[in-house]
Amino acid sequence: MTGTPPANDPSPEPPARRRGRPPRTESAGTRDRILTAAREEFSARGYEKTSVRGIAKAAGVDSALVHHYFGTKEQVFEAAIEVAFAPALNAPDAAAEGPLDGVGERLTRFIFGIWENPTTRTPLLAIVRSAVNNDTAAAVFRRLVAAQLLRRIAAQLDLPDAELRAELAAAQLVGCAMLRYVIKVEPLASADLEQIIARVAPVVQGHLTAP
Repeated sequence: MTGTPPANDPSPEPPARRRGRPPRTESAGTRDRILTAAREEFSARGYEKTSVRGIAKAAGVDSALVHHYFGTKEQVFEAAIEVAFAPALNAPDAAAEGPLDGVGERLTRFIFGIWENPTTRTPLLAIVRSAVNNDTAAAVFRRLVAAQLLRRIAAQLDLPDAELRAELAAAQLVGCAMLRYVIKVEPLASADLEQIIARVAPVVQGHLTAP
């Protein structure tokens, strides 16, 4: 016999998945979840193979929310790498903690210290690989490095051609890091870190302060 189910039926229909903008109370947590998913996706797949849809799926949200919080894929990538690159952005502060004649060693030791730490090395590897393989990712990375790293270091030098000096020093450090941690060229890849610092730091110092 069929009839109208009782009002207190204990088996209501499950709520439909919500789309679009979340309630205000969920905003911060949702944004952080998307950002975490984006970093993981870019790290695992690289820039070209990562999609906004894939980021949304990994974060458990609708694609519209990714666009709402961050905009395009390029903007999501920029937000994701800014967080991952954050430890390196302290390099200008480390360089400023002492006399100018020791800035080369302080900067070299700081940058290699980040690469030596597995926690900070993994997201850096993802950033570098994406920047090397994709022009859009490279442009985003270049803007971040120029605005938040090189110009801050150059501002501390108070010397002619300060920005060029900072860029040459960065080229020295990034090149060594690429060969040691990304390409893993021997014997550089397995050389003692202190030996590397002893050889690289004077070159960086020369770029920054030599006449």
